[in-house]
This record gives sequence, C-alpha cells and structure tokens, in this order.
Amino acid sequence: MNKNKHLTLDERRQIELLLSERLSFKAIGERLGRDCTTISKEVRGHYVFEKSGSYFNSFNDCVHNKKCSHKGDVCKICNNTAWHNRCSVCGKCMTSCKDYEKKQCFSYLKPPYVCNGCVERRKCRLEKRFYRGIAAQKEYEVVRSESRSGFNLTESERKRLDSIISPLLKNGQSLHHILVNNADSIPCCEKTAYVYADNGLFSAKNIDMPRKVRFRPRKKKSVSLKVDKACRIGRTYEDFKLYCESNPSVPITELDTVEGLRGGAVLLTIHFVRPKLQLAFLREANDSQSVIDIFDRLYVLLGDENYRKIFSLCLADNGSEFSNPTAIETDYNGGIKTKMFYCNPSSPGQKGSCENNHEFIRRIIPKGVDLSKYSQKQIDLMMDHINSYSRPELGDKTPYEAFCFYYGKEILSRLGVRKIPSNEVILKPSLLK
Repeated sequence: MNKNKHLTLDERRQIELLLSERLSFKAIGERLGRDCTTISKEVRGHYVFEKSGSYFNSFNDCVHNKKCSHKGDVCKICNNTAWHNRCSVCGKCMTSCKDYEKKQCFSYLKPPYVCNGCVERRKCRLEKRFYRGIAAQKEYEVVRSESRSGFNLTESERKRLDSIISPLLKNGQSLHHILVNNADSIPCCEKTAYVYADNGLFSAKNIDMPRKVRFRPRKKKSVSLKVDKACRIGRTYEDFKLYCESNPSVPITELDTVEGLRGGAVLLTIHFVRPKLQLAFLREANDSQSVIDIFDRLYVLLGDENYRKIFSLCLADNGSEFSNPTAIETDYNGGIKTKMFYCNPSSPGQKGSCENNHEFIRRIIPKGVDLSKYSQKQIDLMMDHINSYSRPELGDKTPYEAFCFYYGKEILSRLGVRKIPSNEVILKPSLLK
C-alpha cells in the first residue's frame, strides 16, 4: 500500500471513473493500493456542485416544484410568454419567489457523498454534487502552492529577531558577524536572515549593509540551525548506552521542550527518571541561550556538590535549543559538571519517562494555548501539583517523596518545590485560573 505519497492526476481520474461504476471506497482503495479513508477524505474534500436538470425538465430544487401554484406572476420571463409558463417548469424563478424552499438530498449524508454513480441522476432536478478528477487536481495544486509560500515565521518571532539584529546592523555590523556572536539567541541560519532582510521584515534595510547592495545575490547551501554542528559526535544514543553500562549507578536526567503557540513562549522540562519528579521553566523563545541561562542559574542555586549529584547525566532530543552542549557541560572555569547525550532523531520513546510526564502538563495546559500568559510562579504551582500526585510505579508514593528519599529535602527547598496535600491536588486548567 502506498504510504506518505500524494494522489496523482491519474489516480484522481480513476477515482472518478470507479465512483461512476458505484464501487465502494474500500474497493477503490484496493484498486489503487490506498487506504479507504484516503479515498473518503479525497472525495469529501474535492467535490463540485452542478445545477443541472433532468430530461425535458429544467433545474429546480424547490420543495414545491411539483405542486407550485405560481404561473407567470413571479418570473418576468414566464410572464412575457404568450401562454404564461408555470413557474415549476421554468427553473429561474427560485431567487425571486417568496415561497421558495431548498430541497435537500439525504443521499449526501452517507458514502459515496456524491452523485457520480447515482441511478436517479437522470431524473433528478436538484443541485448535484460530483467528484471530478481534473478539478480535484487543480484544487490540490493551489492548496499545495499556498502552503509553501510566505515565511515560516510568526509576528512575535519576527519582532524578537528584529530587536536583536536591526540595532547591530545599524551599527555597521554584518549579518555574518551578528549570527556568529549571537548564535544562541538567533534560531535561523545566515541565508534565512538575508532573505528576511531582503523582504523588509527587519527595521534595518539592505542599505544598512554596504557590501550587500554592491554584490549580486549568490546561491548558498542551507546552513544548519544548530549552534554546534558537531554536537552529536561522541554524544549519540549508542554512546549514552555505553556510558550507562560503564556507570550503572549514575542517575539520568531527561530534557525536553513543551510548546504552546508556534514561535511563542515554551517550557524547558527537566525530568529526574528515578523519582519521576519534573521541573519546568518558562522561556520567551525556544533558543539555545535560554536553556544555558537556566542551567547556569541552577548551578549557582544548588551549588557544585548538589548540582553534580542530580545532573550527572543528561539526555536530550535533537532540537536546536540543546545544540550547545559544551556550555551546559562545563562550569565557569571549564571544568566538567555534567555529561550530555542525544536521542536518535525522531525517537521520543528513548526518553519516554519524560514524554509520559508531559501528559500531566497537558491536562492543565492543553495544546495550542499561549504559554506567555502564564508566569513562572504559575508554572511552579502546576509542577508542585503534578509532583504531589501518587504514582503506582513508585509504590503509590509521590515524586516529591521519592526525590526526598534519593537526594534529601534540602535540594527541593532550594529549588522552591513544595508538596501539595493529596486531597488538594488539581490536574485541570482551573488550577491556573
């Protein structure tokens, strides 16, 4: 069966032909090597309407078309004829008749949802619905073209980039210099930044870049958004498993990001696998520098000994926000304070404990909600309730209690984590209202 491939024009023509032969969606799918739901969605998403009558009868979709009492008193065309036609046979009186009521065909409510193979089509005077392969292909091409046009950038992302880049451009710096020295704060490549500047997305213009206006545009290969392109070398998931075999007693900490609206504020989640306790930190943008700042604050807050105790080994995904591992692994003097590794691409199950815990966050903050309307204090409250929820895998203990057992209560007090009484735990959106 074809997977992850769009329908072609030939396939759409075959669907039109097979619908006329009154085949079911399942039978059509077997002919084309497609799932029946693919055929169903295609037909329901690309049908066209036609106002055509039947043999010797014009189009008329009025409920009263068989018992119409009007005769030339509604339509000027019928009134001008010598014999005054009955409006029921005219087909042009519906828009001006006060008694007009549209008649619905209930066959549209069930498969195949169109009139291609209807046996009553030649006798029907109602508005008809057809699936046409060529029309469906043109509509698909328009949608495909529109989805690939414009900039993959929200207004909040544009303003943030503009606030960083434009002042430096106006100071005479080049985009290359700006991106090299602010890679942790600018989540786009050099080529993309030039395209944004060319299209007027920044308050600084091309005229603010003297060399840019003197040279013709040149084609460049796409540049990775990662701060350190070689960040995965020696830090792959295979390296992680080897390290765990050599150090079986080292506790694992999993890192991830929870998004709200695309391009808006995000959460950095830090999940301690053994006690299943999770911390969440609000960030204005999903860049590398904000992650580094959080770990630097935690290092100062906890102290070297406590920090190394709970952050001995970190496992993150391949997002660009984690692409500067050296800044996370080392302290101010260049000493190693933690080890960081990466999951394989598109393998969230390799840090499944962290992903599963996100379900509790989504109970309180559903997907698509703007995270910028919350404060860090509200996020801390949410995590306190989540960490005070009993887990069967912990012997019906809470993550808060399990963390105290492994590391002591002092670290939790420094982090500001507090326990909520079991009967007061709330895991619904009403908690933050």
